Amino acid sequence: MGYIRAEEILPAEIIELIQQYVDGTNIYIPRKAEHRQEWGAKTRIRQELSERDRRIYEDWLSGDSASELADKYFLSEKSIWRILRKMG
Repeated sequence: MGYIRAEEILPAEIIELIQQYVDGTNIYIPRKAEHRQEWGAKTRIRQELSERDRRIYEDWLSGDSASELADKYFLSEKSIWRILRKMG
C-alpha cells in the first residue's frame, strides 16, 4: 500500500478539518464495505495454500507423521495438525 499526499487529492477545507483531529500523523482510511475484497482475492495465494494443504493431507494419509510433514513443508507441527483437522 502506497501513500498519497492529502494535498494532491483533498480540498484544503477537508485537510483543515482533519488537522483538527490529527495534525501531521499518518492515518488509514478504510475502503467502503461494498468495495472490500476477501484476503487473497487479488492473488493466487488462497489457491496455492489450498493445494499445499491437500498435499499435506494426502501425505499424512500415505503414512507421513506430523513431524515429517512439518519438516517437509517448513511448518510447525501445530500448523500441520491444524491443517489435518481442517481437511479431515
